[in-house]
Amino acid sequence: MSTPRNDVPRNNDLPDRDGGPRQVPTPKQRATRPSTRGGSRPRRGAPVAGTRPARAGGRPRQAPVPEPQHHGRYRRWYGTLHPSLQLIGLQLWMPLFFIVGFCLCYVFAFHAPHPHDVPVALVGSDPTFVAAVQKALPGEYVFHVVDSLATAKRDVVAGTVAVAYDPATNTMFKASAHQFQVASLVPATLSTVLTGIGVAAPTVTELAPLPAWDEYGTVAMYVMLAWCIGGYMVAMFIGIMGGPLRHRTRMAVIVVGGLVIALITNTLAGPVLGAIHGHWVELVLIAWGWIVAIGLAVNGLSYFVGRFIAAPAMICFVFLSMPSSGGAYPKWFMPEPFAWLNHVVVGSSMVDMIKHQVYGVGPGPARGLITMGCYAAAGLVLMYFGKMWWERRRIRAILSGRTTMFQDAQTANREFLGKERDAELERNGLTSTETGTLSVLRDDDWEDARVGGDVFTGGRDGLETETTPTGRIPVVRTGDRSGPGGRPGGAGTGPRTRPVPRTDGSRATVRSDASARGDRTERSDGSRSDTAGDRPHGRHADR
Repeated sequence: MSTPRNDVPRNNDLPDRDGGPRQVPTPKQRATRPSTRGGSRPRRGAPVAGTRPARAGGRPRQAPVPEPQHHGRYRRWYGTLHPSLQLIGLQLWMPLFFIVGFCLCYVFAFHAPHPHDVPVALVGSDPTFVAAVQKALPGEYVFHVVDSLATAKRDVVAGTVAVAYDPATNTMFKASAHQFQVASLVPATLSTVLTGIGVAAPTVTELAPLPAWDEYGTVAMYVMLAWCIGGYMVAMFIGIMGGPLRHRTRMAVIVVGGLVIALITNTLAGPVLGAIHGHWVELVLIAWGWIVAIGLAVNGLSYFVGRFIAAPAMICFVFLSMPSSGGAYPKWFMPEPFAWLNHVVVGSSMVDMIKHQVYGVGPGPARGLITMGCYAAAGLVLMYFGKMWWERRRIRAILSGRTTMFQDAQTANREFLGKERDAELERNGLTSTETGTLSVLRDDDWEDARVGGDVFTGGRDGLETETTPTGRIPVVRTGDRSGPGGRPGGAGTGPRTRPVPRTDGSRATVRSDASARGDRTERSDGSRSDTAGDRPHGRHADR
């Protein structure tokens, strides 16, 4: 026979019979954590975070009582605003940051793309043509002399050079599938220079034409953008709302979420919309790897910037990656620093991998895989050191009692919503108890506050100043065998509520369960009297 432990508080949700508050004994504070398996979990006897082991022959060291915070004038004024308005104001930095980022990155990069240092492969040599181009278009084109035509064609398909020109046959080679803008602008510009020096217009040969379902070569850019946004948003929400989660849990969410996003985006872009034909499995694997790499990097950054993780994530993977990717215009047409960032941003490697897989142009997958591995490794390093830094910062904040404006606004909003809930219950004649259940208010404690207000501002909840159409909501006990119309099962089936109309100017409750509750007393002469109106309604009288 087992003996119950007396030192462990019992979890009893039943209210006390006297109607007073339930006394809950204070649980005994634990000085150590329980034993768990696994090397990453705390061992038996490990001190709780924020405490130190007891000194020899002394008592355990207690955490100091935090001193009250001293806020500035602006923060004190901001705390007087409505809690919901405080939360809205503290989130307005995101739209402001968004429009500034669009203007500084997209508008600045795309408002006037101009060629500079565009590489051109020249088979053999043609000093007259080179001198004419440098004179007419100084600083725009750089010529690379190659020995064979096969090498020039290979460089054009690989994207190393924009176009190739063979003076012997007066032929220019281009690859529209690699870069549509280059294939359209560069041959036309160089042909004008050739005709200016007395040479006939060259013949333009297409080495990698674009398919009919991607006429302007923008599919790779927008698919890349969908992968980037999906990857950083998954990790962004993990960083905002999953601070205490373990590394393995975070990584599991990123891996599973990345697979789901990869399946959805490639299914929509391929079989559904028809923007990509074939290569579905390969593109799903490429997208999955990139989304996981981006998610790990953003997850590592989230430990250091907290709820502001959206700012660095959008800067790295949207605002800087999009203009520098080469999807809209090549790096030879972009101003600095976007031309240099083409070597390091994820967008350029992703676009190159998509084009190489779908159209067979651009560099091979080696550069993209190396970039993917670098971002994933950087994310793992940031996660390792960021977790420790985040825990130390959290302990310091707890011990010092320091809070942020956002935390204060959340606390105030939570208290405000609780008061609103109690007020709404009170308007319907109900009140919540400490155990979370509902009880009926006494007649003299209930009043609908919405009857006040004027014609312009109305009551507290809006312009309607009439009382609630349901009025009081009395408790009706069903299932009593002795009551009229009662169902079998006794009175223990529990109370229900039923709305009863309320007449204007009256606050008396219409009781429909007087007979069922047995609120009649029998006199000595055999007659009965109703005592329902004389019985006081305690906190749990109607339960």
